[in-house]
Amino acid sequence: MASSSDPWMKEYNESSRLADDISSMIADRGSLPQSGPEIMRHTSAIRRKITILGTRLDSLESLLGRIPPKSITDKEMHKRQEMLSNLKSKAKQMATSFNMSNFANREDLLGQSKKADDMSRVAGLDNQGIVGLQRQVMKEQDEGLEKLEETVLSTKHIALAVNEELTLHTRLIDDLEDHVDVTNSRLQRVQKRLAILNKRTKGGCSCMCLLLSVVAIVILAVVVWLLVKCL
Repeated sequence: MASSSDPWMKEYNESSRLADDISSMIADRGSLPQSGPEIMRHTSAIRRKITILGTRLDSLESLLGRIPPKSITDKEMHKRQEMLSNLKSKAKQMATSFNMSNFANREDLLGQSKKADDMSRVAGLDNQGIVGLQRQVMKEQDEGLEKLEETVLSTKHIALAVNEELTLHTRLIDDLEDHVDVTNSRLQRVQKRLAILNKRTKGGCSCMCLLLSVVAIVILAVVVWLLVKCL
């Protein structure tokens, strides 16, 4: 039976607790808003811990390979291999839920494009060195999160400025529509007045023409009468 002071078992227990912590954080994520800085920070923390878990799993595999022959029984070795395999499967499942399908290449989880051999980073490290590496990874993740937060805030300010500009344009369009409505009403009133004036003008012309016709008839009658009298 393995001792509680066994370095491999100690590292495995810490890794197992970390995996449980990640599972709890994933469950809590469902109660957060679907968007916003809060869920972004929470998601980034989960991804960061998954990355740390990947480092610990590599350490476990390395420690398991360095166990001196015959220091443990074959049955114990197979048991540890199975324990490590189950923990890896759990970690891969959690990573896949965050689109981290290539969990073996943890540099993808960290957002790095290079494909370094991470096994070589932990192969010669003791527990203290692994903790130092984990802290470095956490620092890099924190810096990335700060840059992401700055970008989000900058985008938010731009969105607010655009919103203010759109609000201003909306008010200008509303004012323009009001002016158009007033001008249209005035134009309709002018058109009605012109129609009335036109009717009046037509009526005045008819009366004038009738009067001129009567005067012409009278003059013609007088001329005829004078001609008849002269004859």
